[in-house]
Amino acid sequence: MNPPAEILQDRADQWPAVVVHGLAHAREALAHGLPVILLSAPGAARTGGCLWWRELIRAATAQHPNTPCRDILDCADAPGLAMAALREGQLRLILWPSSPAFPAVAAAASTLGAIVLPDRPPALDLAERGAARHLHAHLGKKPYLGRDSDATLS
Repeated sequence: MNPPAEILQDRADQWPAVVVHGLAHAREALAHGLPVILLSAPGAARTGGCLWWRELIRAATAQHPNTPCRDILDCADAPGLAMAALREGQLRLILWPSSPAFPAVAAAASTLGAIVLPDRPPALDLAERGAARHLHAHLGKKPYLGRDSDATLS
């Protein structure tokens, strides 16, 4: 039995993360139909930009609209890019905590209902050799939903 949608959404931070380097990777991660966090490559905001990332996510999720998905853009140490991403509607991003502007970016994100993470979550990187073979097993990991609950994501 699947948990209610509210639990699924509340536990999104516990979904397995997959590093995607382009549209083919994002589609591959979503094709399994299992909850997933699409995580950009380290510093992808610098190389691809926030508009590229938003379009990649839009295109991938359009093909798999029923797959529960969150996405995180890595802005490395670039607070200006993080602010630009927030202006473009990015709700989850990574900014190095050593950035002097981290508190200001986090505060701005909070007013928009967005979050700024100081670290990358553990993830399967689809650019690594053989990673695709492990994708389904990685996505099938079931998060702990509480001591008094025997509900898991299935």
